Amino acid sequence: MAHDGAEMPMSVILSDLTELTTAALPQVEAILADATAAVRAMVDRDGKISGAALEANQFSAHALSWLATYVESLRQLNAWAGRIAASGGFGEMEQLILQIGFGEYLAQIAGGIPMSQGEVARLSDLGTAWAPDGAAATLIAHGNSPAARARLVALMRDNHGRATFGASGLDDELEMIRDQFRRYAEDRVVPNAHSWHLKDELIPMEIIQELAELGVFGLTIPEEFGGLGLSKASMVVVSEELSRGYIGVGSLGTRSEIAAELILCGGTPEQKAQWLPKLASGEILPTAVFTEPNTGSDLGSLRTRAVRTEDGWEVTGNKTWITHAARTHVMTLLARTDPNTTDWRGLSMFLAEKTPGTAEEPFPTPGMTGGEIEVLGYRGMKEYELGFDGFKVKSENLLGGQPGQGFKQLMQTFESARIQTAARAIGVAQSALEVGMKYAEDRKQFGKSLIEFPRVAGKLAMMAVEIMIARQLTYHSAWQKDHDKRCDLEAGMAKLLGARVAWASADNALQIHGGNGFALEYQISRILCDARILNIFEGAAEIQAQVIARRLLD
Repeated sequence: MAHDGAEMPMSVILSDLTELTTAALPQVEAILADATAAVRAMVDRDGKISGAALEANQFSAHALSWLATYVESLRQLNAWAGRIAASGGFGEMEQLILQIGFGEYLAQIAGGIPMSQGEVARLSDLGTAWAPDGAAATLIAHGNSPAARARLVALMRDNHGRATFGASGLDDELEMIRDQFRRYAEDRVVPNAHSWHLKDELIPMEIIQELAELGVFGLTIPEEFGGLGLSKASMVVVSEELSRGYIGVGSLGTRSEIAAELILCGGTPEQKAQWLPKLASGEILPTAVFTEPNTGSDLGSLRTRAVRTEDGWEVTGNKTWITHAARTHVMTLLARTDPNTTDWRGLSMFLAEKTPGTAEEPFPTPGMTGGEIEVLGYRGMKEYELGFDGFKVKSENLLGGQPGQGFKQLMQTFESARIQTAARAIGVAQSALEVGMKYAEDRKQFGKSLIEFPRVAGKLAMMAVEIMIARQLTYHSAWQKDHDKRCDLEAGMAKLLGARVAWASADNALQIHGGNGFALEYQISRILCDARILNIFEGAAEIQAQVIARRLLD
């Protein structure tokens, strides 16, 4: 169905599109290879990567990370197009997403990739240059055209009920899971999320119990331990759809995912048997207790100490930014057990039991105190500062039974945590797109809907395109994880890009709302606040770029 005579012919799509996109990839892959070699030369000292040189050339190193992320994103977008074309699902909307995505990202590679609002990564920063020709030049010149964006938005208006504005490329089982959790979010989360946010309330226990019944907390825990034994891809879909309803609800499963992965990878058989079934059923709720004041992402410099006693361990120190700390039952607690160390060595992970608190007494466990940190968004579980003074942990609750393994155990969880965070980012971005699009449809200015104005429509089109790009990069990371392939690089890229896409989508959707977007009563004000945290937790964007660069250069 056309809107106000806005129907456009299929000719806005470039002919031989997939041939063009496939032909463009070797060009940017060659640029990435040249850039990697150039940056490696900047930081190489006697055949090794120098930490000091890497820091001195940090902007170039991080620019390399963004370039690599864009190249991998285009690979995965092209692979997505190939899969859905093979299954007969490569329709006009999907073709436009592919065309606009390639046209825009190739143009940014040539002209500058935004790492943040005031930082642009240019090829000159990487000691290389590119004069696009052939397929890449055609896509840059004609791919992301005003006509293509307008046509994409016209199709999005006709398909407003679709979950993703374009075929996701997932199998039928995962699409069934998506549909189930999308319906749950629409029914139980979306109508209440803004009220929870405005009142700064904890997500009701009723919702947590329902999520437990749906299997959210045991999604990827093996069946032998009471879980559903599903894939990381299923976790991505569930996290995405619940976060589309409210990031707080989408994040409830994160703590269980982290705790379960820690125990699965590093726990003793007895610990797995004791803890995993209770995590899977939601009988116990966990929280991750890693960060300390003044340490941030530098986990190796943690000062909280655990001292061995006759009947276990005693913990003393302070932690901060602990999510959902008050009403949980167990903490995955990272502490220093070797006082002679000052870096990541000597850290141990504990399964530290505590009594769930109440509103009147949030931290009733002896040896432990806490205070709430008031925050802009991401409010449904609340953030806390914790203090430990002789807090007791049982001997058998040292993860793995051997001290000094904590940092290594934590590193094993980062792939899954970052994939899950990327999924949450996609959900928040999708929510911003849908809220922004509805407002643009309903709001009339100068005699017509806002969506009829090209710059408004263009914002919505780019949201849809970048969400699909981030989505495919995240699905690829999950696929790698499910097939026992190393994916720290891909997971880091998915998180890096997904967080930026979520913020851009929320910011643009608020801009579409105009002054109303600044009013607390409108959902988009909450979505903007929620989106902002994604670029900070599970590794701030700068840390993420540093990790990616190190992997590329090693």
